[in-house]
Amino acid sequence: MVNIAESLKNKVSGTTGEGPPPDHHEARSNKGISIIIRGFLLLVVLVLAGISLYVSREPDLFEIPKESDITGYATTATLVKVADIMLHKPGGFMSNDVIPPFIFLDNMPSWEYGVLVQIRDLSRRMRQDMARSLSQSKEDPDLAVAEPFFSLGEDQWIFPASEEEYGKGMIALERFQRRLIDPSQPTAQFYARADNLQNWLQDVGTRLGSLSQRLSASVETRRINTDLSGDADARQSTPSFREVAVKTSWYEIDDVFYESRGTTWALLHFLKAIEIDFHDILLKKNALTSMQQIVMELESSQATMMSPIILNGEGFGVFANHSLVMANYISRANAAIIDLRLLLQQG
Repeated sequence: MVNIAESLKNKVSGTTGEGPPPDHHEARSNKGISIIIRGFLLLVVLVLAGISLYVSREPDLFEIPKESDITGYATTATLVKVADIMLHKPGGFMSNDVIPPFIFLDNMPSWEYGVLVQIRDLSRRMRQDMARSLSQSKEDPDLAVAEPFFSLGEDQWIFPASEEEYGKGMIALERFQRRLIDPSQPTAQFYARADNLQNWLQDVGTRLGSLSQRLSASVETRRINTDLSGDADARQSTPSFREVAVKTSWYEIDDVFYESRGTTWALLHFLKAIEIDFHDILLKKNALTSMQQIVMELESSQATMMSPIILNGEGFGVFANHSLVMANYISRANAAIIDLRLLLQQG
């Protein structure tokens, strides 16, 4: 009877008799802390998402510098400007970042790689051809310094960091630019000749041809192997199949697309600058309209993306295929470049 009475008393008082009463204030406190932690994590996610969207915006097109009538100024100044934008756009140079959210972003690093390849190609041609009167002439000291700095891998984040080396290359290009417009520095020269332009355009055509093939391979196709076409005596190291199946991996499709966007963005500016510095040559060869056609095709490739993701529909399927659209513009630009090179070869 005593135990029953104590049990009833404990129920009335809210205790069990087996320990202290529960702390309702502590439970509410723990719940409040949990809400704060969840809210903080949500805020962090939103902030990182906002940063990701902000730094993933592609830079706008810019006007080609025309402050000087010196031959080569437009090309050199544009090369410096393109390198500067690649390094100092919102988010800076992201290809070698190792902290969130940048480490999870791949579209802008792919864009940067496309720009970087064009910077490397033009700076190399300026060092080897455009700033030298003859093949046996001495190379320009500033261009000889600049070109190797851009050769460092884009994913090097320390000892040295990629952007630090590219920045040194840009500084060397700026020194060449200042010497180019200084009458007291006659050793800095830029030779606008048809053969110099042909050599660079050959590099450009090779890059665009490769990008066009990779973009077209977003949809699996079978192709005849034409590696040895055009030369009956041609040989290759190992035999290959007569037909090959070509397809870009699904997780690389957006990377190839944005690499193409970066390539065409940089190339568009370089070609506009080349048109200024090589204007007389293009006019004499009746090739000015061909150059303008290339520029027009590349401008079309820079249209605003209306889709948040790169769609990979079939060629005649329900959904769009952005890679095939980009491949179309690049292929047409490359065809115009081939025509332009033929015109430059004519007397």
